[in-house]
Amino acid sequence: MSDKEYDADSVDAVHKTLLESTKAIPWKIDWDTMTFAYIGPQIEPLLGWTQESWVTAEDWAMRIHPDDRDYVVNFCISQSKEGIDHEADYRALTKDNGYVWIRDVVHVVRKENGDVEALVGFMFDISERKKAEEELIRLQAELEALSFMDGLTGIANRRRLDAALETEWASARRSGTPLSLVMLDVDYFKQYNDRYGHGQGDTCLKDVAETLQAAAARPRDVLARFGGEEFALLLPETDADAAKAIAERCIRLIAAREIPHEASRIGPLVTVSIGVGTTHTFTEDEPRRFVDFVDGLLYQAKHNGRNRIESGTM
Repeated sequence: MSDKEYDADSVDAVHKTLLESTKAIPWKIDWDTMTFAYIGPQIEPLLGWTQESWVTAEDWAMRIHPDDRDYVVNFCISQSKEGIDHEADYRALTKDNGYVWIRDVVHVVRKENGDVEALVGFMFDISERKKAEEELIRLQAELEALSFMDGLTGIANRRRLDAALETEWASARRSGTPLSLVMLDVDYFKQYNDRYGHGQGDTCLKDVAETLQAAAARPRDVLARFGGEEFALLLPETDADAAKAIAERCIRLIAAREIPHEASRIGPLVTVSIGVGTTHTFTEDEPRRFVDFVDGLLYQAKHNGRNRIESGTM
């Protein structure tokens, strides 16, 4: 035999050694019998199941996490029947009741007549990759949440309010339910800053925001810092009477907080002026017109003496 000639057993031995020395787990399933012709010994250190325990395709299916099983099995069967190479990510169950994220890469082997003969592939442990992806998703969600949060008070910011208003405007238009908006302004806040300093002014705004959160009791209510010393409370499915009652509660809550304000021209404590607007009619007009309407009511409250509520229906 020449140096370039090898017998079949030697070649098979080399292939087997190569396959079993990789971290990827090779496998082969006979299509007609749906039994494993081979699975690499790497499977046992990874999942705890011995090579000998992988007998049929049912063993593979039952070792997929229940939440992933139906989709993965149906997908792989349909792709295999069509003769389409494919891959699937899923959680494989370990013998000790844990799970490992697997990427299964599948190649369909066909007979000369085109029928499926076998499936061959590799299983890859992608747990670390999945952890990194999940962490990235978590960080993205956290960043998105921060982008909707006012940095000083921790409540929603103007961007979050605008997005919620768009959503609730469309919802109210479909359902025909009323939508209300409460806008509040801390009275004589410039004088507060002049008297106590901007650091204490920031503390005052945080105290006001914390106090007003008690008025935004329902899941869909949105309390936001509208800008500067101005706050807004969006109230879906709330009529004019209910909205005014909530505004009155805001007045009481702020008074009960007893935040000192010696520079106020109203009294010794922090107070707020409030505009309350309600609409039942949802035209093609942008919600911006509604905000302007309620802002006008807030201006009236300030013009008419502050520490009061002005309300109306658009």
